[in-house]
Amino acid sequence: MVEDWCSEEVLKGIFPLMNGVDLASCMCVCTRWRDLARDDYFWKDLCAKRWPSICKTKGSPPIGASRGYHKLYTSLCKRQRSPLLAPRLSFDDIEFYVDIWLDDKSVYSDVVPGALLQSGIINPPPGICDIMRDHLRNLTCKMTIPVSPRFRVVFNESIHVSLLVGRRDSDKVACIIDKSGFDYVDGPAYRALAYDYLQFSPSYPFVSEIRAWFALLLVDAQDGKMDVFGIEVDFCDAANSDIEVLWLLDMLDWK
Repeated sequence: MVEDWCSEEVLKGIFPLMNGVDLASCMCVCTRWRDLARDDYFWKDLCAKRWPSICKTKGSPPIGASRGYHKLYTSLCKRQRSPLLAPRLSFDDIEFYVDIWLDDKSVYSDVVPGALLQSGIINPPPGICDIMRDHLRNLTCKMTIPVSPRFRVVFNESIHVSLLVGRRDSDKVACIIDKSGFDYVDGPAYRALAYDYLQFSPSYPFVSEIRAWFALLLVDAQDGKMDVFGIEVDFCDAANSDIEVLWLLDMLDWK
């Protein structure tokens, strides 16, 4: 009975009913099953179902005929992301230039070392809301710093931010945010957000539409207004780790 179930003719009737994952699993059962399931007949059928056009020909052999349909199917279905190489920048090599205006008056201006921004707000101040406390605790890439002294904001007035980044190894500067307004206020989370699109080096012509976000971290003041107790820089459109942030910064249009 077992011999009948494992016979080649039975397997040849079952294998065409399987998807690629199951057929690949069958190749791991034993040498006999591997040799049988590797037959390009089964994999050509899978390729034809998923990408019918690659099995067609117009004067030249189909692409799978030369490469082998098993190899073609498995290589196209692999979605492995290679780990990033070590970035050429480090947070010790960079510093951020932050300027915030309320109308035309400068209310905050500072040079922030990259390592300090990377370390995040370690001890959140008292009085912040629970949503803000959880946000600071769960940030994947903690690019936040406390603001001292705090400054007060009124959102019926115009608030803008500029953010530059400088390289200590070459004295070059790149623009991250060019005087963008805080057009979005997340009331429950006590954050006001501004953004701008990053300008990349001509060496990366196909990289675009990636935003840098800048947030004011807010806490209630005694007069019913808002105090800014911290700032946050975020590249979540494309980067969610320190290594990814450093690679993204390295690709900017440095002047």
